[in-house]
Amino acid sequence: MNLYILRHADADKRDEDKYTDDNLRPLVKKGKNKTERIAKFLKKRKNKVALILTSPAERCLEAAKIIRKDLKLQKEQLVKLDCLLPEGSNADLIAEIKEKYMVDSLLVVGHDPNLSLLISQLLTGTLELPIDLKKGGLCKLSVDELIDGKCARLEILLTPNF
Repeated sequence: MNLYILRHADADKRDEDKYTDDNLRPLVKKGKNKTERIAKFLKKRKNKVALILTSPAERCLEAAKIIRKDLKLQKEQLVKLDCLLPEGSNADLIAEIKEKYMVDSLLVVGHDPNLSLLISQLLTGTLELPIDLKKGGLCKLSVDELIDGKCARLEILLTPNF
């Protein structure tokens, strides 16, 4: 499996008066532009993304929709998962992918530190690898058999300004 991991790009600033729920914060123009560059990068890949799993938080959902449209995926090829929310569990994400979403090429859109920890877990079997996936950063892992441990090889790690 080609597992692409994308941290949402720049979102509106935290403001408890404006957003009583932090999950309602949208992408700002800069974040949308970064996401469009990522979509163009993914569109050029030989192994096309077959499915997008995203956090239901507005900023992630917006990013996932931009990419879905650019890759010409159907609406049902974008799935919202609560385990990708900031308080979500990577173990739950891995279990859900194994149970329901095994495809050749998958894109996961979410938040940090969860995504950096996921990359570390899949590359080393620990949470000790000092990966810092920046906002709008993209990682590609190659996975033969997805497990909650060391199972992946790093193929791409892009900063948001690639």
